[in-house]
Amino acid sequence: MARKAKKRRYSRSAGSDVESEMRRYKKGTAKSGPGGRGGRVKSRKQAIAIGLSKARKEGKKVPKKASKRKASKKKASKKKTSKKTSKRKSAKR
Repeated sequence: MARKAKKRRYSRSAGSDVESEMRRYKKGTAKSGPGGRGGRVKSRKQAIAIGLSKARKEGKKVPKKASKRKASKKKASKKKTSKKTSKRKSAKR
């Protein structure tokens, strides 16, 4: 059986943004912070993060940040538990 094609998490244009940021990092011209006032980018991870954040700002297809994902999961679990408790109360009455 043929395998189903996986859905892309990142758009191709988002990948090109990261690629261009990596090029700038390798040249030594990549800057961090608002308006590039934070200093030189010192690690590959930092360069990738900057490229992804630029893609997010432009509205390209990029997954949410890990911290945002955790927060949304916590909210969803709280909603589920609150719904369950309200059902139990109505059953007792």
